[in-house]
Amino acid sequence: MNAPDPMPAEPRLTSLSHGGGCGCKIAPGVLSEILKDTARMPVPKELLVGIETADDAAVYQLNDEQALIATTDFFMPIVDDPHDFGRIAATNAISDVYAMGGRPIFALALVGMPINVLSTQTIGRILAGGEAVCRAAGIPIAGGHTIDSVEAIYGLVALGLVHPKRVKRNADARAGDRLVLGKPLGVGVLSAALKKEQLSAQGYQQMIATTTQLNTPGPDLAAIDGVHALTDVTGFGLAGHALEIARGAGCAVVLDWSRVPLLAGVRELAAAGFVTGASGRNWAGYGREVRLSDAFDPAERALLTDPQTSGGLLVSCSAAVVGEVIDTFKRHGFDAVAEIGEVAPQDGAARLVVR
Repeated sequence: MNAPDPMPAEPRLTSLSHGGGCGCKIAPGVLSEILKDTARMPVPKELLVGIETADDAAVYQLNDEQALIATTDFFMPIVDDPHDFGRIAATNAISDVYAMGGRPIFALALVGMPINVLSTQTIGRILAGGEAVCRAAGIPIAGGHTIDSVEAIYGLVALGLVHPKRVKRNADARAGDRLVLGKPLGVGVLSAALKKEQLSAQGYQQMIATTTQLNTPGPDLAAIDGVHALTDVTGFGLAGHALEIARGAGCAVVLDWSRVPLLAGVRELAAAGFVTGASGRNWAGYGREVRLSDAFDPAERALLTDPQTSGGLLVSCSAAVVGEVIDTFKRHGFDAVAEIGEVAPQDGAARLVVR
């Protein structure tokens, strides 16, 4: 009697995805073309935030004291460990609630898996990773939806609450504001090195640490009177999300590149060619609105446009409260927080100036 054939080894999760994490996002120029007619839809007065400024979440006022935040985010694997993938995807999805100044209340799971390729144990570990993050955020996963798909997809619908007067949009920055960034850049570069099996164990650990750190300072930042605008840096890179702030305010954003925090080793990895395709697509989508210093080399530009999965909060605030904003981040464990630039009157055609 012949022995049964051994079970085939499961493929690496990242081998199942054509692009991982927030690098999966549709390029900004293409997205604008797709959505150009949707803004014509009628908008009820209770909808405080919709699609008009490409903000992080929708916000609907329920009463004088409460507004509901609703958002969704999902993507293909950015790492091979199933539990880590689930943790990263869930952290990233919940971040949009924090970026509006709110507190999450519950989530729904979005699950698409190639069930003939991945075992139920592997899929279960992905979901367990998401559940672990939701427990850390103090919320339940109250339901969801599953499909059989070609690529592995996981994410959440995240719902939260905020006082209507504390909603923080990405469009309300003011000239003279200072910009503060909560997390260092470079997740996309690390993910590119990982996919090519060139990321060190130390590099992987810092990648997991930053992408699974919940952006919990959001509600406390929203309570500071001098905080005018808030967003999180994700798939369009620091440049793309800074441009959203600039467009909304009708101003320019000026970044001091030497002060922008970077994850350890990413400058060297970018110079060695470990960059994502999304970085180049981002630049193609909005580069005409950016003015760089003459000393800016291709590796630096790749970091400026590097897609961040579960990136940090970007705050626009008055100069008088910069210290309070930074202290708030540090109280929540964000030790890499840094003041990185300012909001200024628009200078010619450029909405983002990097010096």
